Amino acid sequence: MSRRQFLKQSSLFSLGILSYPMCGNALQFGSKNDVIIGHNSHRYKVNMNWGNLDALKTPVKDCHEMVQDSKGRIVLLTNHTKNNIIIYDKSGKLISTWGTKYPGGHGLTLVKENGEDFLLITDYERHQVIKTTIDGKVVFEMDYPSETGKYNSKEEFKPTETTVLENGDFYVADGYGNQYITHYNYKGELLNIFGGRGTENGQFLNAHGICCDYRNKNNPSLLISAREMNVLKRFDLKGNYLESIPVPGALICRPVIHKKDIYFAVLKSKIAPNSDSGFLLIMNEKNEVVSCPGATFPEYKSNGLEELYQTVRLFQHPHDVCVDNDENIYVAQWNSAQTYPIKLTRV
Repeated sequence: MSRRQFLKQSSLFSLGILSYPMCGNALQFGSKNDVIIGHNSHRYKVNMNWGNLDALKTPVKDCHEMVQDSKGRIVLLTNHTKNNIIIYDKSGKLISTWGTKYPGGHGLTLVKENGEDFLLITDYERHQVIKTTIDGKVVFEMDYPSETGKYNSKEEFKPTETTVLENGDFYVADGYGNQYITHYNYKGELLNIFGGRGTENGQFLNAHGICCDYRNKNNPSLLISAREMNVLKRFDLKGNYLESIPVPGALICRPVIHKKDIYFAVLKSKIAPNSDSGFLLIMNEKNEVVSCPGATFPEYKSNGLEELYQTVRLFQHPHDVCVDNDENIYVAQWNSAQTYPIKLTRV
């Protein structure tokens, strides 16, 4: 048995011995391979074997993010420079790999232009945003926004995520740097900058993830996770602050919108003694948390949402989720002993 197989089986075994009291049917057992986690209508069967590969041929380091392309394939970004991009079919079979030049590969956004798929990659070690074709050909490389006057050097710019509007405009979240959000047109020309480090409504502590919310077609907005603050913030497309949605106890990574719901990987629980205390979080169109696979039942009282925390030792620093067209979730994990993604099948 390989070390990675052992780690995955050990994690699954820990579901039975390291769980805490829960309500709302958060964890159910059938056979060993039929572990079900989650709450309410969002419940999932755990598949620890999806996407496992030969680590000598196709290694991963930190599995940062995942997207599904127009062909239905699952695209994984890892910061292992033997193969930064790994492309799977939905069954977890390897299709192809590419990329050797992205040591800080962190953010991965699918861009569709004239029927063709492209990728936006943020690399915090290169201090750049890179646009590529789906098979790895570089379209452009964008350096730090020196013209804004907000940065003294490229080292202060450590981008973590991008999001793209329907008109081709895109936004870059500098979640590991000076915490600004920069807005560009489709040509890469700077249009705006807002945010910055701080605790005011329009500021961030770890502006880790960003996405455009088109669920209200007449009034699209930006959702930006302030991870260290345990808050999801909403802005209009011009960068004006609109509201904050607290998720107490949850260090949320980027928001991923699928149909009417928002999905998050939660890197860790704020109050847990162990650092690998993450879980998943699902929020409906009313900004209500409806399910937390791997964590406490989301309970609202008079003072709002009760603090959330890990209750099942399954995930190790989950960093991103990809929701496919069958409602299944793929979970990429950071700092998880170089393990491959976990698949959750909707039940």
